[in-house]
Amino acid sequence: MRLLRIDQDLARDSYYAATAPRQEAYAPLHGDVEADVAIVGGGLAGLSAALELVQHGLDVRLLEASQVGGGASGRNGGQAIHGLACDNSTVEGQLGLADARRLWDMSLEALDLIRQRCAGHGIDAEWQDGFLGLSTKPSKTRELRAWADRLERDYHYPLQWIGPEHVQDWIASPRFHAGIHDPRSGHLHPLKYCLGLARAAAAAGATLHEGSAVHQMEAAADGTQRLRTSTGSVRARQVLLAGNVYLQALAPELAPALADRVMPVGTYIVCTEPLDPERLRALIPSRSAVCDTNFVLDYFRPTADHRLLYGGRVSYSMVTPRDLMQSMQARLVRTFPQLADVGMSHAWGGFVDISINRAPDFGRLGAQRNVYYLQGFSGHGLALTGLAGKVVAEAMRGDAARFDCFGKLRHRPFPGGTLMRTPALVLGMAYYRLRDLL
Repeated sequence: MRLLRIDQDLARDSYYAATAPRQEAYAPLHGDVEADVAIVGGGLAGLSAALELVQHGLDVRLLEASQVGGGASGRNGGQAIHGLACDNSTVEGQLGLADARRLWDMSLEALDLIRQRCAGHGIDAEWQDGFLGLSTKPSKTRELRAWADRLERDYHYPLQWIGPEHVQDWIASPRFHAGIHDPRSGHLHPLKYCLGLARAAAAAGATLHEGSAVHQMEAAADGTQRLRTSTGSVRARQVLLAGNVYLQALAPELAPALADRVMPVGTYIVCTEPLDPERLRALIPSRSAVCDTNFVLDYFRPTADHRLLYGGRVSYSMVTPRDLMQSMQARLVRTFPQLADVGMSHAWGGFVDISINRAPDFGRLGAQRNVYYLQGFSGHGLALTGLAGKVVAEAMRGDAARFDCFGKLRHRPFPGGTLMRTPALVLGMAYYRLRDLL
């Protein structure tokens, strides 16, 4: 519970919470009920699965410990980008080029799925086309160009190359050397999108329960599972664990085999006061989402109400940085010195889960193989979580081909055991920070 409390405290000053007031509340679970599927977690993955399942006639109960969209799904950077958090070479090394292409294509489908759901369910999530990936020095430019060339050659996905002579046409910052532009990726208001998915799932027939933390899961002799909260239980033929990093903190006994394969990482964002629209457009003329290519990266984007939202500081020790707003403002001004006079209106943060190789970790548990899980989005989940909900719903309905393609990815536990895994990760990230600087 400590992780959840820290997260809720960090997210209290979120720009998203201030600009997307909650209009619906979902009653906690009371009593003992039955369902075809029980879902643990009311973020984008769980809500996506619930929507898909009820649209195909299944009875679904979703159990959320806090509020729907209350975790990373509702307060992230808002960037929906092609691919996975890991490089394609990681997937190729395990699965081969054919399956790596298949997963890449599904990541593009995930982008289209956001647009389709916004249009189909009337969700005004402030979608904006466009993503810029930018290098910060010549060596990073060479790496980025080689990656883009290989992406076009092997994955048939061309990106617009932005050479050093043109980069200032795309970004008014002295930090960047070159880049790529992808018009198919983009950005949105994640909490508006998440709350819209919740409304769509409930309207389609899913029963959502907030304030319903699951603390026990029991397998019955007939293969069903019973999930217990403090006020009731759900007996279901199939279960989806989509609580992500909070599942480990709230109820590690639900899936002890998974706990060592993800780690919580704190991420932090600041948002400016509203800017003159032309001043904001001068910074990023395309209004794209922007991300650098460093291992420990910075990311930012304009909002629909003419602010600049900027993220980039992370904590691998679970210790919240001191003077969060001031330190994040300093990062922003390092990228855009011309904004030194601009005030900050919000600063917030929270936890995401990362896997050791940054690849998503999907699979099944139990003797009956009827407990599914989705985790390890590694900070790249805004689009992929929606696709994950769709493919796990396909598997639950009998077609597991796409889900099992993700399930073939192998994952190792973080080294160090219970006591040393966090210090080991802190040291490892210090090494990568140094590499970025050098």
